[in-house]
Amino acid sequence: MADDLAALLASGERAAFHGRPAAGLEPLRRAVELAHGQGLVAEAGAAGWLLGVCLSSVGRYGGALQVLEPTAAMGADAAVELQVVAGLAAATVAAVNRQLGRHGSARAHDEQALTLTGGAGEAGFDAVVGLAADAVGLGEAGAAREHQAAAKALVEEHAHWWRQRVRLGWLEAEIGLLTGEPEAAAEVAHEAVELAERSGAPRHVAKGLLFLGVAQVESAREDDAAATLRRAALLAESLGTLPLLWPARAVLGALVAERDPGESERCLASARRAVQTIGDDLPDELRDAWLERGDVAALRAGAPG
Repeated sequence: MADDLAALLASGERAAFHGRPAAGLEPLRRAVELAHGQGLVAEAGAAGWLLGVCLSSVGRYGGALQVLEPTAAMGADAAVELQVVAGLAAATVAAVNRQLGRHGSARAHDEQALTLTGGAGEAGFDAVVGLAADAVGLGEAGAAREHQAAAKALVEEHAHWWRQRVRLGWLEAEIGLLTGEPEAAAEVAHEAVELAERSGAPRHVAKGLLFLGVAQVESAREDDAAATLRRAALLAESLGTLPLLWPARAVLGALVAERDPGESERCLASARRAVQTIGDDLPDELRDAWLERGDVAALRAGAPG
């Protein structure tokens, strides 16, 4: 039975970070059941965290929060291994809130993750880089840079941390875009794409391409941006990752509106369907926040598709 649990966890982790996230849903649900049945609290929490990662990656944010929030709520007086799992879950809850445009709520969950982890290890990194991303979302460039420096220091201590290095690249791209340095943003986004490719992480490749495409738009490199965003969208579609698909298609649709109205409308229609599908998985109060998020509301205000 333990071997079955280990195999299920391994299968789910591969899907979360190296494949199609939807493929991890059933193995991880089974892993949660098995771990609970055997009284393995830490393993159940780890499986739940990975399940939350897979659910959020495909845009099922409501389901992700249902799985993640109980694990994130474990107190600081729990065993150390449980604090680590709780920290990972709290940082992922924060990431979901960021995707919904709720940066203040995200910050609170990242601060919870930081308290649980003490800012150490992989879970601590997720908390620190999350706090930096929260600051970007709130327009606080100084705070973002402070947290970015702390995240970079953590990464430099661990040569094998590919995922964390990729995420640090995304963060540096976000800061570059926030501070009006799109060329610098494009450079670090390109490096993140290359590292994700070498690491066999297609979802991370797609997100890196999204950052790269936006940076190229901001740098007035429209042809490069269109090619990059098409690649990002096709990869995201193949992976079933709606949170990456809709912005790639939305930005591409706006970019090519004059030169190719047909492609533009197809892209925008695809993006609208994706944001609606994401909204359908959310509870009412979060659905309203999602649909009222500035860029989502602007997309939906266009012609229906």
